[in-house]
Amino acid sequence: MSGYFAILAAVPGFFLSSLFVMLLSRVIAPQFGIDPIGYPLAMLVTIGLWIAVAPLAAAARRRKVC
Repeated sequence: MSGYFAILAAVPGFFLSSLFVMLLSRVIAPQFGIDPIGYPLAMLVTIGLWIAVAPLAAAARRRKVC
């Protein structure tokens, strides 16, 4: 799959991941006595996680091929 189509394929996963982060924060946050996060902040958290995990996934994928 070319790079452009791979990015387009990841877009729905991003929004779904953000939704899951928001929903999990609503379950976990009260246990710590903090306010749950909203969807825009969940999107920022998801971007941060994807930026941190993407190089690790690429390195692992590269290692399996060789």
